[in-house]
Amino acid sequence: MKKETLEAIVAALQEGCTPVLPVEEFACFSEEATAGDAHKGPETLQAIAATLTPADIPTFQRAIRAVDEGDLAWLGFKVVFDPQAAVANVDNEVTKKYGQQGSADGQPLVFFCNDAKEIVASRPYSPRDTFQMKDVTRGPSMHNDQFDGLTWASEPLFGKVRVWLLGASDAAVEVAALANHVGFHVIAVDYDPAFLSPERFPEAERILLHGGNFTELANMPARPEDYVCVLTRGHMFDPEACVWACQNGVHYVGMMGCSGKNDRVRELVLEGGVSEADWQRVKRPIGLKFGAKTPAELAIAIVAELVDVRYRQRYSQEARDLHDAHLGR
Repeated sequence: MKKETLEAIVAALQEGCTPVLPVEEFACFSEEATAGDAHKGPETLQAIAATLTPADIPTFQRAIRAVDEGDLAWLGFKVVFDPQAAVANVDNEVTKKYGQQGSADGQPLVFFCNDAKEIVASRPYSPRDTFQMKDVTRGPSMHNDQFDGLTWASEPLFGKVRVWLLGASDAAVEVAALANHVGFHVIAVDYDPAFLSPERFPEAERILLHGGNFTELANMPARPEDYVCVLTRGHMFDPEACVWACQNGVHYVGMMGCSGKNDRVRELVLEGGVSEADWQRVKRPIGLKFGAKTPAELAIAIVAELVDVRYRQRYSQEARDLHDAHLGR
């Protein structure tokens, strides 16, 4: 979410104008995200924008502060398609009880919620609204269609973690699709345009190297918070990929391959100037262990590990223990 977009919304509301909520910034209402959903779409976003008033300014100002602070926070949306049902629906016999009041009203609402469960909204909300407003932190919402008459959506105010796929192998193709689906920003790198094609990596940022090798990789900086998956075709350039990841000090680096191959890669990586301590940071083999063999199965193992790394990076041990307790683990 761009801070400038939020500032423009505040400025429009201060002037008494209807703000522009661009679907490019609020992708939870895009055609791709809402395909097959009868209750949400780009037109829904514009309808919600038309309901905003100066009373909503504090919500967007709080969102701006969250962006400045790098907070784990979201802008949430209550989408009402049947006002009477939204207000009248009652608890079912299975879930936790929230009383006989449904939604506080039958009107759409934009609200702020962060991982600390701080909520900022322009109107009062019911206990059941609170339950679902807090739930947008699951992104967009785990129970958004649990009650009649309304649904929920949210847009994160923080950026996506970047995942570098070094090598356009068949496994990388599968990883790219799945990693994109679970909210990573994927960057695929290779020197062969036949492998690094739009057809194989339709959703990824693609970087084509020159010279028939990975030498140019040294000229591209990575961020300390980035993740790197070493998946070069035939493992030919695994050493160069590992050296680059280690020298850039990325948060996570994993490499695919067997122990025999990895021993030789270690020798070459150390010869490339990487310390033994940094080499030991390379997760090998990459991915969670559950017997994955095919490229698609390996992608599930790899992306599951990426999700777990991201979870541990964002949340404290205390928060993770509390989450596990809530799930009964």
